[in-house]
Amino acid sequence: MKKLTTLLLGFMFSIASAQAPATYYNGTEGLSGSALKTKLSEIITAGAKDKGYDGLYNAYPTTDTDSFYENDGTVLDMYSENPTGTDPYNYRHGQKKCGNYSVEGDCYNREHVVPQSFFGSKAPMVSDVHFIRPTDGKVNGMRSNYPFGVVTNPSFKSKNGTKVGPSTSQGYSGTVCEPIDEFKGDIARMVFYFVTRYESRLSGFSSGGMLGNTTYPGLQEWEKNVLLTWAAQDPVSPAEIARNNASYVYQNNRNPFIDHPEWIQTIWGTQVIDNENPSTPTNLVLNSLSTASANLAWTASTDNIGVAYYKVYVNGTFHMNSSTNTVTVSGLTQGTTYSFYVIASDAAGNVSPQSNTVTGTTLIDTQAPTAPMNLTLGSVGTNNIAISWTAATDNVEVASYDMYVNGQLTGSTTSTNSNIANLDPSTVYTIYVVAKDAAGNVSPASNSVTATTLAIGLNCGDETFDSIPAASSTYSTYNWTSNGISWTSEDSRTDQTINGKAITIKNGFLTALSVPNGIGDLTVTTQLKFTGSAGTLKIFVNDVDTGKTIPYSATQTTTTVTGINISGNIEISLVNSNSNRIAIDDMKWTCYKDLATTENAVTKSNFTVYPNPVKNGELNISGKDLTNIATAQIFDYSGKLVQTVSQPFKNSNKIILKNLPKGVYILKAGNSNAKFIIE
Repeated sequence: MKKLTTLLLGFMFSIASAQAPATYYNGTEGLSGSALKTKLSEIITAGAKDKGYDGLYNAYPTTDTDSFYENDGTVLDMYSENPTGTDPYNYRHGQKKCGNYSVEGDCYNREHVVPQSFFGSKAPMVSDVHFIRPTDGKVNGMRSNYPFGVVTNPSFKSKNGTKVGPSTSQGYSGTVCEPIDEFKGDIARMVFYFVTRYESRLSGFSSGGMLGNTTYPGLQEWEKNVLLTWAAQDPVSPAEIARNNASYVYQNNRNPFIDHPEWIQTIWGTQVIDNENPSTPTNLVLNSLSTASANLAWTASTDNIGVAYYKVYVNGTFHMNSSTNTVTVSGLTQGTTYSFYVIASDAAGNVSPQSNTVTGTTLIDTQAPTAPMNLTLGSVGTNNIAISWTAATDNVEVASYDMYVNGQLTGSTTSTNSNIANLDPSTVYTIYVVAKDAAGNVSPASNSVTATTLAIGLNCGDETFDSIPAASSTYSTYNWTSNGISWTSEDSRTDQTINGKAITIKNGFLTALSVPNGIGDLTVTTQLKFTGSAGTLKIFVNDVDTGKTIPYSATQTTTTVTGINISGNIEISLVNSNSNRIAIDDMKWTCYKDLATTENAVTKSNFTVYPNPVKNGELNISGKDLTNIATAQIFDYSGKLVQTVSQPFKNSNKIILKNLPKGVYILKAGNSNAKFIIE
């Protein structure tokens, strides 16, 4: 653990040094409503720098580091942060970037709070750090392109409590995402920033059930009401202030609703004149202390309109907000004395006198946990390895486990199992874990396990839908994981069959999230259920219409669509835009093909193969610098990897083939390729 006082002093200095000039908001005096919104749009657009989409990962170490909860320097992720306890998993900046994922904790990526599909992934919106946060890939994928609202019966719930499911917000019945209370105000202020800065472009954006198409108010009425409530319930935090300052240094503009949260009501709310301060919070008590946290409680204040929240101070410095009269202050250092007091605030920004002060010293724990035992391998894929182990023990409590891959820290988790994702195919990895307690004591390492990821085969996906949720005739959003791939379906049901279980979509979609190794060709079985007429499903990859379709009718039909051929980590969606009920089963796809299979490409090779056709199962190679080639790969002409040889030319210029059948093959060695034939 880092010293809280040192971190707070450092961040207070950064806040002071990165604040906006006194003249930054000149011209806003006396404005309200749309006039204030437009003036702010001019201010925060002028001089803003577009650092590019890839630049976001460079910004995040300064904008999104956890120096306010665990204070451990990890990525501050709204979708995994546990504000009052140990996070379920953590990421280190620059490590475990997505990439592919199948479960939470696999990797982190960039979450557009306003989905980039709304604005066609165009600049500068696509790289604006003020509304793009680093978040867990799985939860980001489950949030999808849904607006934000209240969820009562979630179809998905993350480990920190972020929910996705049918909206219970008045005015909207579609699927929405509800973050935890700690970050609802953060989300609201980011969305208000977006519709302010880009107000002149809104008419050209998709609504997504969230945005308005006019400069004012810029939001759907129901969404505006949700965000107004969230902004009031979750006021500006120290983390937001520090992020706004760091973003100003990085991008040269600010989020005005962090600097002046009262402007949210001035622009979108009903104006109420309130000059009365809340009463003083009384009877502050320190209920309990641990090595890293303190639990406080007090008698609630009163106000002529209502207390909005309480500001909690640690050693005289603002530390956090609380919407109730009890709070757990985390991120403290063991064996350290702290003083605490609270101040009440109403929605108009009027504040009470401070409460009484209480003082306490955190506990000391110097005993390390025992080593995790029995680390074992689970499933091994082309780019992921599943592991599990027996829990460590500790005199107080084991807080988390750090996972090391080839000696490098790759992430942490509170579970006793994990999925190590974003690995390279056909590569050897050695893994071990260590346990940590809340005081930062670290156990000895577990035993090590070693595994070799699989080579990329012909098929990159093969879904039979046997793992979908239990049969239900209710149309809803369903989520499941199968063969290392996460799936989500909207406006769908799970009780229909084709070749066994099938997923049936109405006016919705089926999406395979975070698919590694791209897509070549797609094969799927469809059938129209109940009433309706024949039609087609659209195929989208990465939210882009491929222009290709899958036909369906009352007759069970299996279709193969060729030539999609999109590389990288992708999302594949089948979209139904009408009320026909379409059952989908046995969906599979080949990997992206990126082979130099033309004669022109072959002539670029720096080596030659002889004899050709090959005889006696031996491939002889001649060329320059062969000993520098680390790996040789042989693909059949369909693109399937059939053989890999490490250091192929260390001892000779000959490769012994592994009983390959007759056919045409491509040898890929280093940056060169050559075609050969086996007769």
